[in-house]
Amino acid sequence: MFPVRQPWLCKALGCYDCCIRCIGAVPYPSLVATLLCYAGMALFCGCGHEALTQTEVLVETYFARQVQDFVVMASFIKYFQYVIYGLASFFFLYGILLLAEGFYTTSAVKQTFGEFRSTQCGRCLSLTFIIVTYILAFIWLAVFACTAIPVFFLFNMEQTCHNINILAETTPSINQHGWICMDARQYGLLPWNAMPGKACGMTLASICKTSEFYVTYDLYIAAFAGAGITLLALFLYMVAATYNYAVLRFLGRKGIR
Repeated sequence: MFPVRQPWLCKALGCYDCCIRCIGAVPYPSLVATLLCYAGMALFCGCGHEALTQTEVLVETYFARQVQDFVVMASFIKYFQYVIYGLASFFFLYGILLLAEGFYTTSAVKQTFGEFRSTQCGRCLSLTFIIVTYILAFIWLAVFACTAIPVFFLFNMEQTCHNINILAETTPSINQHGWICMDARQYGLLPWNAMPGKACGMTLASICKTSEFYVTYDLYIAAFAGAGITLLALFLYMVAATYNYAVLRFLGRKGIR
């Protein structure tokens, strides 16, 4: 196996061989995980930010009459949107670091250069990345579960509206079914003393036909999908980083440094 550090060697081997060696040095699992992470965070942050804004409009318009009823929710949405900005910046930088770590520890890179050199500091750094990624994956698993809550709420709301429309076609007076409601207070969106706090009957069915409802629903689904893609990227990172670290440890035990 020849090292390819010298330019004259690239000329001797030819451009094709050099390209093959460079392509073989790419840590593809880490690269795929980075692309998935960026795509997932773009969906989660972009759609999540806009979905929160639409949620505030939806609740303010149809579920609350007084400003003080949704001021807490509005403050939470505002602060969480700032958290989204921070998450986007953090994962952008962390993805670059993990990709760089993948280039450093991938056995294909070491084999291409003909050297399996790894210092104790390098192995310690790789182990640190593995531990941090495991912790992030567990934290993001909780975030992924939390993003399912608004999707579940809006799905139930849509199904309730569908049932109301069916009853309206078969029942002379829909007012007999005014007890069919969706209560935003049950999901913690509003305090229990908020008025009206819920929508019932045909009022609820009319809300489901608005553009605000469908836009909010679609945005939350996209944010949920983005969180899932990011979680998949973190698991892929863990697999790739653990494999690379195992290779370094195995070569270290064999005395190849």
